[in-house]
Amino acid sequence: MKKFSTAALLLALSAGFGGMAHAQAVKTMRCEFLPNAPDQHVVVRGDTLWGISGQFLQHPWCWPQVWGLNQDQIRNPHWIYPGQIVYFDRVNGRLRLGKSAGEPGVVKLSPQTRVQGIGRDAINAISTDAIGPFLSQPLIVEDDALDSSPHIVAVQDGHLNLGKGDKAYVRGDLADASAFQVFRPGNPLKDPETGKVIANEALYLGTLKLERRGKTPDEAATFSVVDTKEEMQVGDRIIPRPVEPILNYVPHAPAGEVNARVVSVYGGVAAAAQNQILSINRGKADNIDIGTVLQLYRFGKTIKDPADHNNKVKLPDEQYGTLFIFRVFNHISYGLIMEVQNTVDIGDIARSPE
Repeated sequence: MKKFSTAALLLALSAGFGGMAHAQAVKTMRCEFLPNAPDQHVVVRGDTLWGISGQFLQHPWCWPQVWGLNQDQIRNPHWIYPGQIVYFDRVNGRLRLGKSAGEPGVVKLSPQTRVQGIGRDAINAISTDAIGPFLSQPLIVEDDALDSSPHIVAVQDGHLNLGKGDKAYVRGDLADASAFQVFRPGNPLKDPETGKVIANEALYLGTLKLERRGKTPDEAATFSVVDTKEEMQVGDRIIPRPVEPILNYVPHAPAGEVNARVVSVYGGVAAAAQNQILSINRGKADNIDIGTVLQLYRFGKTIKDPADHNNKVKLPDEQYGTLFIFRVFNHISYGLIMEVQNTVDIGDIARSPE
């Protein structure tokens, strides 16, 4: 067994947030530390809770137990900072925080919540490098919002495409917004189980900044391109840029049983690998929320029994990775592929962790 995997971390964190049945199952598990776990770890900038826990735990789903935290403290990510020391209390089977290498005393985590530097100094539960750019990009634009949104009618000097710093001319109701994201209608997403279209994906192209509003109803507004992910063109739609979300949150198991299917891989490719984004056919309507953790499975094949050719036998579904849900819509959710031992294919299973 590996010392630690991203998948194991997510199961570890799930204990404080899953349903009662899951929580009860965790309580009955035996928490074990790695035989070569260190006596201590000095927290440095760039550390994450999962990375630290993985240096000590053989079964990281015991994470909430070995830290000895209550649920409020687990929910609050701002309790470990660079320069603190994590000590392995071998006698009591706990991980504890100390102020310095010479002071192995316990740091009281509550109620003295540190405020200064929140979001900058406190370490994250997991790394947000991979999902950060996607958190403020509404990959699914619901209720046909693009159909009535403002659109680009012309580009600077008659260019075909827009690049950073170029001017774009937009027609439509801008309301009071000044910063916008640019989208192009993408492919419809079909449910692998029913074959029906369950959502329409919008391709994120970049951001625009309002420079000048039109002075008359028929005069276009002037925008400048702040950044581009894909080339922008005449006809592309714009919607107000949402408020940046809080990135520091803790993954958890779903409250109820989830048995979903992979709908698509972001970017239009057929298969995905580590740190890529995919969508599943479950969302808010199915009690999935941000931070939900699911395991990825490949369907087991059905083969003929070599000892009895008249009968067939289905092989078990093979678990090969973990999915961390970070964007949730009504019937679609987007997740980051965490730890995988195989490629992820459209139609694969995303299921509650066991």
